[in-house]
Amino acid sequence: MKRLSLVVPVALVLIFVFLILALGTPRAALLVFINLPIAATGGVFALAIRGLPFSIAAGIGFIALFGVAILNGVVLVSQIQEFREAGMRAAQAAFEAAKARFRPVLATASVASFGFFPTAFSSGSGAEVERPLATVVIGGLMTSTLLTLLVLPLLYARFFNDKPTKGPEAEQSAQPMA
Repeated sequence: MKRLSLVVPVALVLIFVFLILALGTPRAALLVFINLPIAATGGVFALAIRGLPFSIAAGIGFIALFGVAILNGVVLVSQIQEFREAGMRAAQAAFEAAKARFRPVLATASVASFGFFPTAFSSGSGAEVERPLATVVIGGLMTSTLLTLLVLPLLYARFFNDKPTKGPEAEQSAQPMA
């Protein structure tokens, strides 16, 4: 547990740094990083509902969960940024990106969740170690996926300038009205 309490914060800082490098701005990285507390909340609630203790396996489950949650956030925000570069306003780009990336985000979360489903409900030898890990991943992905597809586009539209960065709409907004 002592090592885990050191490794997790270091991993989170590294994730944030890599997000800044991948997305180009600290604001976009922070927006994706917001997935982590929501994912963690889902994992904690799932453990509590099932009456399972926090363990090393559950801690590893949180790390795996964070990876999938970040991946889904990056997929969506990258698409939003592409639409913004094409000239869309923030709200429109966020809505269109959520529609365009709905299936990939849902597929990533579903594959991970369904893959852990047998482990979450196993009762064989060693199941007491495996159940918390799988429970954390499944519960966290439920909340994280909802955040990614519903809340993250709304937050993007709110936190980013509503003027397009490039394209025909940007040129129109730059010209004075006569």
